Amino acid sequence: MGTITTTDGTEIFYKDWGTGQPIVFSHGWPLSSDDWDTQMLFFLAAGYRVVAADRRGHGRSTQTGDGHDMDHYAADLRAVVEHLDLHDAIHVGHSTGGGEVAHYIATYGEDRVARAVLISSVPPIMVQTESNPGGLPKSVFDDLQAQLAANRSNFYRALPSGPFYGFNRPGAETSEAIIENWWRQGMMGGAKAHYDGIVAFSQTDFTEDLKKISVPVLVMHGEDDQIVPFADSGALSVQLVQNGTLKSYPGFPHGMPTTQADVIDADLLAWLRS
Repeated sequence: MGTITTTDGTEIFYKDWGTGQPIVFSHGWPLSSDDWDTQMLFFLAAGYRVVAADRRGHGRSTQTGDGHDMDHYAADLRAVVEHLDLHDAIHVGHSTGGGEVAHYIATYGEDRVARAVLISSVPPIMVQTESNPGGLPKSVFDDLQAQLAANRSNFYRALPSGPFYGFNRPGAETSEAIIENWWRQGMMGGAKAHYDGIVAFSQTDFTEDLKKISVPVLVMHGEDDQIVPFADSGALSVQLVQNGTLKSYPGFPHGMPTTQADVIDADLLAWLRS
């Protein structure tokens, strides 16, 4: 574990374990690198070097007042990659992290990149526009910001208790430990970063970013994702990248790397070894 300081003075916390080909994990909103605990231990045991950072304003990184956009997210990721001198890296992103991965590769090129994995990820674009009629209305994201501003702690209990992990579905077996860990990670970060981050993950259009990616890309998405609906995200992203493979999961929720970690980890490892 360590920290780096970016060119604008932001301190980024990261974890770096093991040796071998690096897998770099980019977490979702509003969480931290801790959300990858299960994956990092699994792939460490499989012989990989595993790296994950807390996004600016999230987790243990600086709670900056600005810079909460995909350009800064990608630049911060690049700073970590260069600091650790990572080459032949596999970049894995969940949700907002998938947008970060796509924008990073499109912006900085593929000289240090071997493959990419987009799990429950926000690209191509979440918000409804003329060119994206299947997206979610902007009012949905305005409401998320309003709930965050009104009572962030309560909001950060409601999301994991309900749609994030599919715990609101009939017959779902809920886990208080998973809910509390989501809340813990969220409350570690900064309210301003999370408020601005809603705009970053919902309104950024990654279409042109995806078109630039030529390395192999695995798109993994739950078909019962209530946060980033599959039909307007993963199903489209795999068609935009140059070398994509789609793996969709009937009934799986947005937070499937946690609730269905055994399936996701095994499938990801099989793809990496294929």
